[in-house]
Amino acid sequence: MASAQRTPRDIPFETDAEYQRLAEQHRQYEAELQRISKSPYLNSEDLLEEIKLKKMKLHCKDEMERIAARIIRTRSNYTQ
Repeated sequence: MASAQRTPRDIPFETDAEYQRLAEQHRQYEAELQRISKSPYLNSEDLLEEIKLKKMKLHCKDEMERIAARIIRTRSNYTQ
């Protein structure tokens, strides 16, 4: 899991509303996955839900990385 310690380079990400929305959604998916994984027995619905949550969590992460790349690219254009 990500460190709670913030660095100056994290600040642009924290100010991007879409990035924050995706980060919160990612945390919610992770919490739901943790809840499911604590069950001693997973039925077929649980297994399908687990797969769905993992895919949605990965999608959030991909979108967060896309936004981060855009922010970094924009920042590097301003410093040149």
